[in-house]
Amino acid sequence: MAKEILQLTVNGQPREDAVAGNLLLIDYLREVVGLTGTKMGCDGGECGACTVLVDGRPRLSCLTLAASSAGRQVETIEGCARGGRMSHLQQAFHEKLGSQCGYCTPGMIMAAEGLVRRTPAPTQAQIRQALGGNICRCTGYVKIIESVEAAAAESAA
Repeated sequence: MAKEILQLTVNGQPREDAVAGNLLLIDYLREVVGLTGTKMGCDGGECGACTVLVDGRPRLSCLTLAASSAGRQVETIEGCARGGRMSHLQQAFHEKLGSQCGYCTPGMIMAAEGLVRRTPAPTQAQIRQALGGNICRCTGYVKIIESVEAAAAESAA
């Protein structure tokens, strides 16, 4: 298959890579860029484990062609930490026990990040709606919602 040059920004770093036109964004991030925090869960856009931000909006990377991200800003879980310090959301998930096995956590955090950027003080209903496409098989979601609430409160302070 012919390759094309993909230019985009990943976690604040400009990139230029030759990719096949049918390469999925998740495969680009994991195999080409080497960022393995984004997880493949269902391979069909139903679990949310592969959620990343594209131009600040949550996107399922298992359903997104890498080429469709040309010229865009892509953010993964690896881009959340700054200077070796976890983001408010990462810290809250750790402190409030928002992750169990951790497999869904990167997608949950990225979906929540998209929400708190648009809505700095989200209600529980808004959090539930924003995370509605993300499945966790380990918890009852209470700790996840508490984690997002705590992070939003910390960010607002």
